[in-house]
Amino acid sequence: MHPTSASVPVPHLEGGEPDLAPGSALRAMLLDEHERVTRPRLERLWAYYRNPMTPASVTSSGGRAYRLAQEAGLPPRLTGRRTAGGSPPDDRGASRREIVIENDIAWRVQTMVDFMFGKPVRIESTIGPAGDVPRGMSGGERGASRRGTIEAALDRVWEKSGGIALLQDMALLGHVYGHVDLLLRVDWPALVTAVAAAPALGSTPGALADAAAEHLRIELVEPRRGVPVPDPHDYRRLRGYLIRADVPADHAEAPTAFDRLVPALRPLFGGAEAPAARRASTVITETITPTSWRVDEDDRLIREEALPWTDGRLPVVHVQNIAQPFEHAGASEVEPLIPLQDELNTRLSDRASRVTMQSFKMYLAKGLDGFEGAVVGPGQIWSTDNPDASVQAFGGDGQSPSEESHIAEVRQALDKISGVPPLASGVVQAKIGNLSSANALRITLMGILSKTARKRVTYGRGIAEMSALILTALDAAGALRTTPAERGVRLRWPDPLPEDERERAFVAEAKARLGVPRAEVLRTLGDEGGDAGVT
Repeated sequence: MHPTSASVPVPHLEGGEPDLAPGSALRAMLLDEHERVTRPRLERLWAYYRNPMTPASVTSSGGRAYRLAQEAGLPPRLTGRRTAGGSPPDDRGASRREIVIENDIAWRVQTMVDFMFGKPVRIESTIGPAGDVPRGMSGGERGASRRGTIEAALDRVWEKSGGIALLQDMALLGHVYGHVDLLLRVDWPALVTAVAAAPALGSTPGALADAAAEHLRIELVEPRRGVPVPDPHDYRRLRGYLIRADVPADHAEAPTAFDRLVPALRPLFGGAEAPAARRASTVITETITPTSWRVDEDDRLIREEALPWTDGRLPVVHVQNIAQPFEHAGASEVEPLIPLQDELNTRLSDRASRVTMQSFKMYLAKGLDGFEGAVVGPGQIWSTDNPDASVQAFGGDGQSPSEESHIAEVRQALDKISGVPPLASGVVQAKIGNLSSANALRITLMGILSKTARKRVTYGRGIAEMSALILTALDAAGALRTTPAERGVRLRWPDPLPEDERERAFVAEAKARLGVPRAEVLRTLGDEGGDAGVT
């Protein structure tokens, strides 16, 4: 997808909504491309981050009852895999060697997430001091009280959806896959009922908004399940969205015809047992447009409802990890590290093989009958009448400076590409200089700090857009009346580095002398009024 040459954004509904009904050509094409191309790539990224274990026989896995996902990047000479013709992988043997997997990707991704959302983020309304007077509200509700009502409603929805844990999960998925989508689910009938019952209960506007927020929920859509429908005129906008997932059913899958033949064929296959019963699964597909939400089970309609609360907007917010020009998907933190991770695992496995062969002494005996059964140990005596007999020792661990240098250079390349040095995760090594001041620490961590600042733009925009969608839904239901201008928010990001208490007290004292409001001074000192969630 390429952007239009005009600078004016293309409206969401230009050209009408796309045909995403079951059986349509567009729907079939999008789902087929997602299953064949997009999903295998995303699953590889997750496998390299998570590096999950799969059961394996002890003989096929080199004496271990498991195999790791990152072994897929090792050469055949280490894993013992044979070629398509069945021949050994090379002349160094087809047996499986020592496998060493050091997942340098996971801790780097986790460190980036900690720098992004290790501390709560505060969402503040951008309403001015006087505040606008929206329709249906009294003129006295302005300024700070108006901002407080909006911020409390947003905080309620974000907290109910997971709070800081939701943001950390969002950052994790975004770092691994390169992007993540936020979906707003609204129980519209329950929301309208709650608003209608408010006058009888005598609820205040703030209490009404707080009660109405119970019927809104923010949900993360994993990229392996989400299929976006981009606008052909603007790659930054979506015209629709599909969510496809295999959901376990509450019954067992019926046996196939072959399953029923297995007991009769058991003698021919060495007494193979009949396959165990399998749990059935069903495919749930959600089709979302700016005006409707449809749910199908195996292409059979389950539920369809209108969306009167979206104001013509798709209730999906797309968040890129690092923005890529003219691309809907963002840049993944895992993808550029995969080749180096494979190289590191290969060299570590090679070194393990070398150490295994050289960490103990071996003996070559000539002219000694029965030496193969002799015990090698302290105080043992070997004797022979053969004057030409000899015992030659060889082996023992030897230094390999080039190997150690190569492994160190691969680790340095991982540091440079990811921007995450070991110091960022708390591993203090030599040659880091004097870190007695905050400035020295910032210079040392300049790479990850600059990358975090860059990603705060994209993640912050996603949080702001989702907050605007929440306020739009509350306004449509009459729970919290706002104008489009009042739905803007700003984010207060915490400093990811440890703060000096003396320096923070000095800054707070300076703000107090300059006349900064008391609440802002207390926020500088770390007093957030007891808030422990997103705000």
